[in-house]
Amino acid sequence: MEIRNLGKSGLRVSAVGLGCNNFGWHIDVEQSRAVVHKAMDAGITLLDTADIYGDPHGASESALGQILGPRRADVVLATKFGATFDEEKGLKGGARRYIMTAVESSLKRLKTDWIDLYQLHRFDPLTPQEETLRALDDLVTQGKIRYYGCSNVPAWRVVEAQWTARDRGFAGYVSLQDEYSLLVREAESDLIPMAQEYGLGLLPYFPLASGLLTGKYSRDRKPADDTRFAKTARLADRYMTDENLGTVEKLKGFAEARGHTMVELAFSWLAAQPAVSSVIAGATRPEQVEQNARAADWKLSAEDLAEIDHLSGRSRD
Repeated sequence: MEIRNLGKSGLRVSAVGLGCNNFGWHIDVEQSRAVVHKAMDAGITLLDTADIYGDPHGASESALGQILGPRRADVVLATKFGATFDEEKGLKGGARRYIMTAVESSLKRLKTDWIDLYQLHRFDPLTPQEETLRALDDLVTQGKIRYYGCSNVPAWRVVEAQWTARDRGFAGYVSLQDEYSLLVREAESDLIPMAQEYGLGLLPYFPLASGLLTGKYSRDRKPADDTRFAKTARLADRYMTDENLGTVEKLKGFAEARGHTMVELAFSWLAAQPAVSSVIAGATRPEQVEQNARAADWKLSAEDLAEIDHLSGRSRD
């Protein structure tokens, strides 16, 4: 497994990370344990969760707290705050008052003394960015977190945050976590150029476009009743478009002609993109983790990348 720096920071992460959003929701603690142990055996060091993952909220963090034990120091543990944890109690956002309580709750559930990467899950328009950044910087000083990043924050807001951090002497964000895949490439317009300019590491999520890039689906092969697309209409409406299915067919032909799978193409393409530090992928079974861990090993050439862009209907200057 390749190990990379997270942006220009000193934090080192595996090129493929494990998304833990299924823990405490789709799979129980023992099933989660099997997934985590397989990930660590495969060389995956980055484990990414959030305080809202699981049912009830916090279940994913609690599962990790039970699973890691003495192996806690062997992983880069990332979690998030800021999305709505409890609307009635006002547990959400980037205000200092909330951050200071949210981090203590996450530390307790994770059964750890520190969080390697603490991420703002959603931009909070009601709180000045300086307040959020100062609170996070204080947590670094206190040793409760090592680095901090953000997720789903517009590029111009991240620039604003980085300039605020420079002006105030804060460490600033080291990473971004946003959706990015062969089919969802909006990040290329401003987020990725901004990340390169400011030395931020990009952690793409949904690398398989909710399963469409596994290659299991085509215009003639629709999702079975027990699949995510069949159960969630909004996902099917978003991803299962005629244009996307056509693109997948062409990309599948490209991969198979070179002796690779669509999953390998999806991961390896992301791993080759500017600013990408680690590709975040969830799993519910150990064999999925093993597949994901191997998927980024294909080293695509400049010619391969250009052809993939052509097949995807993309062109770059």
